[in-house]
Order: sequence, then structure tokens, then C-alpha cells
Amino acid sequence: MKAILAIAALALAAGIMTGAGSAPAVAYVDHDKVAASLTKGGNLYKAPDLTVLGTHRSGPGQVEVHDKETDVFYVVSGEATVVTGGMMVGGKQTEPGQWRGFEIRGGQTQHVAKGDVMVIPAGIPHWFKEVPQSISYYVVKSIKP
Repeated sequence: MKAILAIAALALAAGIMTGAGSAPAVAYVDHDKVAASLTKGGNLYKAPDLTVLGTHRSGPGQVEVHDKETDVFYVVSGEATVVTGGMMVGGKQTEPGQWRGFEIRGGQTQHVAKGDVMVIPAGIPHWFKEVPQSISYYVVKSIKP
């Protein structure tokens, strides 16, 4: 129940951040799909200005930079070391507005664990540098036009 309330709060905050004016149709995602997304990863909701997904990692990832997406992470289980800011090394554009690299130099290191929320504004490099065992988390992406 806490996770559902957290997702609702994050989605509401993302809607406010994008300046959503009119009320869109209500979206409902059942608990089986939510649980599967936290095990395998996957989209839970997608709109032109908002995406909600569940993610699971069992190891480090690549550095990411999103030109128009603010990421809001809510950690459901596990822990990781996340590096943000600084300079992406080895960055290549993988699709319009999306960049991937292999390291961050000069960033800030943050340990995240169950219950933590991290907001990463568009344009800021971020990297799951260390994942000791695994981490499951929701991502709400607020997308600028």
C-alpha cells in the first residue's frame, strides 16, 4: 500500500512539474503488473509528458543523460551507489535526447536504499555505479516538450 501511495505522489509531483492543466483520464495498473515491472523492468504508464516504470538492477549501469526528462526514483528494495552531476565520459547519443557513457568524473556520490527518493533534473548525468546485490525502484519521468 505504501508503494502505491508513493507512486501516486510521485506521479502527481511529476504532473505538477510539467505544468499539467487539464485532468487526463485516470490510469490504473494492477498489482501483478507492478510486481512484474519491479522484477523484470517495464513501463507501467506512458503519456506524452509522463512515463512511470518499474526497474530492477542486479549490477551497475551506464551513465545516462536525458535532455528533456526529469527522473524521479523511489527505491522499493535493495541499495546502490548513484553518482550524479559532473562530466559524462565516453558519451554517445543513443537516440534523440538520450545519451549514454561509461563513467562520471567530478560528480556527487549518494548511497540510496529502500524508501529513498532521488530527483534528477533533465540534463544531469546520473549513474548506478555500484549495486552490491540488487535494487528495485520506480521511475517517474517528467518530460518537457
